[in-house]
Amino acid sequence: MMEKMIFGRYVPAESILHRMDPRSKLIIVFLFVCVVFLANNLWTYAILTIYTFLMAGLSKIPPRFLIGGLKPVLWLVLFTFFLHLFLTKEGELIFELGWLKIYEGGLRQGIFISMRFFLLILVTSLLTLTTTPIEITDGLEHLMGPLKRLKFPVHELALMMSISLRFIPTLMQETDKIMKAQTARGVEYTSGPVKDRLKAIVPLLIPLFISSFKRAEELAVAMEARGYRGGEGRTKYRQLHWAAADTMMILLLAAVTVLLILFRG
Repeated sequence: MMEKMIFGRYVPAESILHRMDPRSKLIIVFLFVCVVFLANNLWTYAILTIYTFLMAGLSKIPPRFLIGGLKPVLWLVLFTFFLHLFLTKEGELIFELGWLKIYEGGLRQGIFISMRFFLLILVTSLLTLTTTPIEITDGLEHLMGPLKRLKFPVHELALMMSISLRFIPTLMQETDKIMKAQTARGVEYTSGPVKDRLKAIVPLLIPLFISSFKRAEELAVAMEARGYRGGEGRTKYRQLHWAAADTMMILLLAAVTVLLILFRG
């Protein structure tokens, strides 16, 4: 299942989101993370859901691939839902079975918070699915450009964040390979007592760390062989161009923000 994880991957396609300037996509994702907290009732979450699925449709990424790639994180969404469902004691009591009590406020909070979490994951995944790591690096570097006057290592930070995003699917694939190899040797990850399953994670982490350090060393050697010496004096082969579509997408998010404010409970 881990090898199907889409966060950090890039899927080439001919869509408006793929053609957008990476700076505008980074701005939209940052603003969306802030705007999503304005939702607090059914109408506002419906507006956010429509906007998010509209963006997913504009990306022209197959829905089956998108939904399948989000399956590995759905357990986090479900965990968030049940956490609020059982621990929030607000509103009218709607179900009681012994010590188990479910309140109206807990059900509402569970649905809303888990929905918010899901939408955040989907929007941030769309960023990496429609933007190459190089474009993300260039976009971050341009947005953080003013910090260069303060001697801040903007290029190095942007490159580090881009490499981190790129390594997420790589590490997931490596984890899946190690799990399959150890399962073939009799290790159980999905059955048996919880204590035994937790112990089985230790033999999984050690080869994963070794593989991660090996890949990091190979990347460092490759960058050094190509003459990489940091961002000082480097020129750009690919130039960023802000188009009308970038402005329209930001204005669309601004309109969604206005609707959220108007419909807030």
